[in-house]
Order: sequence, then structure tokens, then C-alpha cells
Amino acid sequence: MRKSHKVLITLLLGTVALAAALGCGDSKDPSAAANTTPVSSTVTSSTVTETPKADGANASATDASAKTGTASAAPEAAPPAPSEKVDPQDLPKDGEKVAVIDTNLGQIVFKFLSKKAPNTVDNFKKLAGKKFYDGTKFHRVIPGFMIQGGDPNTKPGGEANGPAGTGGPGYSIKAEFNDTHHGPGIVSMARSQDPDSAGSQFFICVGDAGFLDNQYTAFGKVVKGMDVVNKIVQLPRGESQQDMPNAGHEAIMKSVRIETWPLK
Repeated sequence: MRKSHKVLITLLLGTVALAAALGCGDSKDPSAAANTTPVSSTVTSSTVTETPKADGANASATDASAKTGTASAAPEAAPPAPSEKVDPQDLPKDGEKVAVIDTNLGQIVFKFLSKKAPNTVDNFKKLAGKKFYDGTKFHRVIPGFMIQGGDPNTKPGGEANGPAGTGGPGYSIKAEFNDTHHGPGIVSMARSQDPDSAGSQFFICVGDAGFLDNQYTAFGKVVKGMDVVNKIVQLPRGESQQDMPNAGHEAIMKSVRIETWPLK
């Protein structure tokens, strides 16, 4: 086989694996990979990683990699640190509601894409208002790809309800796939292979993930704290699960709340 053909095949396989690593959702489906990540469940690895799955089937983007257990499906090379400079056109309007995530590693703020995914935005606001996300972790990190969190099973004692990546709010919501490009800073819902399986788990892209466009519900965009997102995606990982931060190095959402822009 020609060398050029081998390279092409390798690249194609790598793309498929990366997509698989995106299995995200909040699912309690025992068939779902323990690790939910924003990927379709098609990865073929031995370790089970938690991917965001909706209750019953919320392992969307991360599911694929979770089921295949191949966190390696995502690029391993660390991407250049994203710039904190935000295009003025991307900033929220004064008086607009934004999500504020305070973590042990810093603050992340993202605006909502309400016109693109109104029901998904309302669901996130509702959960944040109930302090549902407080104490949860970003349980899946893949350099060059994304960070994933929002699973109540990652709270202290939550493992009794199931492994990280398989938890959710107890219900699922309808998909609102849209034309938003999954680039750095885009916030999107994790799910399982079922399009309507998202619940609470979400992921934030750190690199270009256009292969997710129109397949995952993008509902937000980071306007402050991409340096924090990039710090989280570089956490040491792999001791227990390939894409899971090592014990003692987790990124914890101390609080997730809805505030008015500009922040005080």
C-alpha cells in the first residue's frame, strides 16, 4: 500500500474516533458508556469513559468515545492558548442574561444563543436556578477538542447513582440542532445516539469541531474565561479513565448562576 494511502486512512480513522469521543448526554442507560463526552458512540477502546448522556441516553458527543473507551480519538497535542480577546459583536448586549460558572480554576462566562435553541437555553437556566450544577465536575477533558460536565453523579456521593457521564436531571429535552459552527468557545449539549436524549450535561469546545454541526444542540458561546477552559482541558488525566482528570486535579463548578450583563 502506498504511504500516501496509509496516511489518508489514518486520518480518516482518527476523524471517526474523534467523533465517537463526542458521546455526550445525561443517561442512566446501562448500555451507555460510563464516560459521556461530546461524541457519537463509535469509539473502540477498552476503557469506559464518561460521556455526557441525557437521562436514559445522554451521552452525546462524548458517547462515541465513551463506548469505545478511546479517549485517544481526540487530538492529544495541546492547542495554543485561546486569546481572551472577544469580538465586540460577540459580546452580550447590556441587560442580557448570561451564565456564570465559578470553578476552582477560575470563572467562565457564556452568553446564550436563545434564537438558535430557546428551549435548551430555558432548560439550562432552570437547572442553574435550582443550583443543580453546583458541585459538579468537568469529568471529561480532551485536549484540542472539548471539556464536558454537568453530571450530578460527579457531586460528592453522586457515584452511588451511577458512574460519571451517565447522570442527568431525570428527563430529556428535544434536540434543537442549528447552524451554529462548533468552534472554540461554543457550548453545546451532550447526548447519546438518540437525538432527543440531552438533559443536563454540556460541553465547551476548545478546538474546531465542525463535524458536530447540526448534530448537537449549540446553545451558548464563551465571552469570558477561555483561558480557564484551556487550563481545564490540560488537566492531568488517565489514571482511572483515559479522558477523566486524575483525582485531586478535578475542575469543580463551585457555582453556576444566571446574571445580567455587564457583570458587576
